[in-house]
Amino acid sequence: MKKISFVTPTFNEEANIENLCEAIKNEITKLNYDYEHIVIDNCSTDKTIEKLRNITTKDKKVKVIINSKNYGHIKSPFHGILQSTGDATILMVSDFQEPMDLIPQYIKKWELGAKIVLGEKETSEENSSMFFLRKMFYSFLNKISETKLSTNTTGTGLFDKEAINRLKMINDPYPYFRGLISEIGFEIETVKFAQPLRKFGITKNNFFTLYDLAMLGIVKHSRMPLRFMTLIGFIASFGCFLVATVYFLLKLFFWDSFSLGSAPTIIGLFAISSIQIMLLGLLGEYIGIILLHQRNMPLVIEKERINF
Repeated sequence: MKKISFVTPTFNEEANIENLCEAIKNEITKLNYDYEHIVIDNCSTDKTIEKLRNITTKDKKVKVIINSKNYGHIKSPFHGILQSTGDATILMVSDFQEPMDLIPQYIKKWELGAKIVLGEKETSEENSSMFFLRKMFYSFLNKISETKLSTNTTGTGLFDKEAINRLKMINDPYPYFRGLISEIGFEIETVKFAQPLRKFGITKNNFFTLYDLAMLGIVKHSRMPLRFMTLIGFIASFGCFLVATVYFLLKLFFWDSFSLGSAPTIIGLFAISSIQIMLLGLLGEYIGIILLHQRNMPLVIEKERINF
């Protein structure tokens, strides 16, 4: 019997956690699969951990990881995924904003050969302006990214064991998960769904967490802003050098027209600025290379080998 791993990150989900574990259990028992349910808790301050302890005494399929501190909404889910042991792993949020009927749809596509299946929000009951901003950001990120990213997805979905093993090979201490799964060499299939409102509790996302996620996506998967800064640096450098040169020539030809000390000050300021801006641009290029090496991505990912 094949095994499905469920991973659900939690933080202060005391109102949802019992219903969540029961709902996942009910859904997977309708299918012919063994399963484990890994709950990784980000050091909750409410009764979530207490309830999880009670659940684990009654249900040995539920496994719990309790973080020593709150590691944030980026690191914790990724760590939980890497601990899974199933033939496929399903990452789901713990606030019921992903319907349980997505589970059989994920598994069906996986049975047909898909290695990665993501939930794609077709509509959402969240604030319409927020949904619009998310959609616009994903579209913008896709245009500047060096890798094609999925749109209107959050990274939750099903991942084959082979995909999980490739993720384990990547040494990235602060991963942008949506980007990573687009880079490991598998085609991504999606299941469209209408996102409901959170069932209980309040969302843990705020302006700062969303900003963190947005900037992480940009700097991890696009060097275009860095290249733009470098280009602006060289243009500005050339402009400053030109101004300094022109001012120097004007000083030579119209020596008495300039007040004492103004010419050396302006020439020196623009000459030094041109050098500094040019060097900052070059420094940006080196930072870009460091980023590529630090991410430790493989040079190529093979799809197939024949007659080796």
